[in-house]
Amino acid sequence: MTPAIQVLIREVERAWDTFWAAVYTDRDVGAAVALLDPAASFVDVPAMTGGNDRDQVAAHLAEVVVPSVPADLARERVSRTVDTRRLVDELRWTFTHDRELPWLLPGTPPSGRSVRVLAVSVVAVRNGRITSVRTLWDVDRLRHQVTA
Repeated sequence: MTPAIQVLIREVERAWDTFWAAVYTDRDVGAAVALLDPAASFVDVPAMTGGNDRDQVAAHLAEVVVPSVPADLARERVSRTVDTRRLVDELRWTFTHDRELPWLLPGTPPSGRSVRVLAVSVVAVRNGRITSVRTLWDVDRLRHQVTA
């Protein structure tokens, strides 16, 4: 692998890791949005919440995601595959279902239960800007844990 390709791969990882931290750790929508391409899309599947351009994604993050991030949210990376334009993370998320999650389980009231769920995020990056994020959650396992 050439040094130039290594730089591009690190740029893809940096963009995603910085975006993730801005949203889910720092709860700083402005910092997250600064990493987005103007035509960026962001979708949490299967709830199909998100947005189809930077303004919609910013509104979604500010109004839906950031206010409802569980207090003890943690993630563990199971695997990562990355190239010069795309990154795929398999993640294990853990949290207490201490609030409604309109971006993930719309209409499901908080259960107070501990949750452990897998998700896969596919992230595209161009010129250091995120152009798309698709996160697929194991929603059946999630529902079972919060309603059992």
